[in-house]
Amino acid sequence: MALDLWPFLPTSPNITIPEPLLYDTYNQENDSDLNGNYSGPRELHQDKTSSVVLTFINFMVCAVGLCGNTLVIYVILRYAKMKTVTNIYILNLAVADVLCMMSLPFIALQLALVRWPFGEPLCRVIMTVDSLNQFTSIFCLMVMSIDRYLAVVHPIRSTKWRKPRIAKLINVTVWGVSLIVNLPTMIFSGLNKVPVCGIVWPEPQDLYYKIFIFYTFSIGFFMPLAVICLCYLLIIIKVKSSGMRVCSSKRKRSERKVTRMVSIVVAVFVLCWLPFYIFNVTSVTSSIMPTSAVKTSFDFVVALAYGNSCANPILYAFLSDNFKKSFQNVLCLKKVTGLDEIERSDSRADRSRMVNEAMLINANLETHNSALLNGELQTSI
Repeated sequence: MALDLWPFLPTSPNITIPEPLLYDTYNQENDSDLNGNYSGPRELHQDKTSSVVLTFINFMVCAVGLCGNTLVIYVILRYAKMKTVTNIYILNLAVADVLCMMSLPFIALQLALVRWPFGEPLCRVIMTVDSLNQFTSIFCLMVMSIDRYLAVVHPIRSTKWRKPRIAKLINVTVWGVSLIVNLPTMIFSGLNKVPVCGIVWPEPQDLYYKIFIFYTFSIGFFMPLAVICLCYLLIIIKVKSSGMRVCSSKRKRSERKVTRMVSIVVAVFVLCWLPFYIFNVTSVTSSIMPTSAVKTSFDFVVALAYGNSCANPILYAFLSDNFKKSFQNVLCLKKVTGLDEIERSDSRADRSRMVNEAMLINANLETHNSALLNGELQTSI
């Protein structure tokens, strides 16, 4: 049975709190593993050492992620130049990461204490917030990838959709969909007899557990990732087939930079979360003995997944000039001017440039036609 073979696997899509207890308590009380083999003080010492290291890592991830994403939220709200369509989606992603980072200390403390000391109401809140972040993050990245597809492949037709007001409405929709998808966690989260905070499934627990693992993998990772890959595949096909006949080199460079930033953020998300889902799916599709080494590996995989939330602000600083300048200005590292100047959104600026260039082309055509007409008249005279 999956739960017997992998007792430390978390029962929520993004939670690491139930697992240390089941394995550590078993070792401490029975001093043997699931095969009946003796596990001496050395293995128990390794477990405690890894718990200390993981607790430290989780608190470091929390500190960096909380500061970094708060800074991202501040600069987007503070500077008029940062209020673009893409940045509105990034704002949504940063809010989700901040909420996740606020729940991480509670998860780290349970990992260290091997029990949940905060009561069941707070357990439900932490479980919901923690799980909600994962769905919201991948849905935000999917929306950002679709936005990149529209901006690069359909720059003119998409201007009526790529507006800040519509982007804000889409962000609200993302949170609504995430809440609906997260209902199983909200309903079944609670404390077991130990007590440890996790998901308490009804009978048959094995069946519910397997369904939930595939449910979170398909909706929270595979399907959004498929949409993201399709968007970038279509972008590549369009670029190679048509050479991307854009209206201005400045706009071309700008779109290329934004697309590059979003694609790298997506790639880092996949690299951070893919090992977690491999562990999850493997736990219900094959028999894996929960040895101390496997347990420790899984704990670090979960820490890697949480680490994605503190990686995004660092990526923005290196990949976006506007974010870099804004960060430098806020942190007083370098005085940057022009950030408070009102700048139109991506779609409005693009549309305005296209209209101006079209007017210029029409004016040149009229001048050319007029010259030809004058030449014909002079010839006829």
